[in-house]
Amino acid sequence: MSEDCVFCGIVAGELPSYDLYEDDDVLAFLDANPVAEGHALVVPTAHRERLTDLDADETAAVFDAARRVAGAIEAALEPDGYNLFQANGAAAGQEVFHSHVHVVPRTEGDGVALAFEPGDLAEETAERVQADIRGAL
Repeated sequence: MSEDCVFCGIVAGELPSYDLYEDDDVLAFLDANPVAEGHALVVPTAHRERLTDLDADETAAVFDAARRVAGAIEAALEPDGYNLFQANGAAAGQEVFHSHVHVVPRTEGDGVALAFEPGDLAEETAERVQADIRGAL
């Protein structure tokens, strides 16, 4: 647990939250600043800053809980769809540095948008990046 982490405070029960699901490894709760009704967060109970800080079991627990919460949101709220969103690092938009997955219910015309423009992947770049990433795996 990190003393200055708001999500650790929620996991510890020191800060209020509208909990949706909990087990030993994961807590899911409504986002206090939702972009849509039913916007939920799924966090590991252990403090981990980035997705890559989670071990395989923690990763499986978080994403299985996100799947379960998404299913419950579909059943309860009947949205047109939903997004899963996960950010790592300030440059990616992470604001709370405790790994978490957003489950965002979506309706047609809700105004929620992914804010990026797709580019073109040049063959030379693709081959270089592919080799770099494969080498790191």
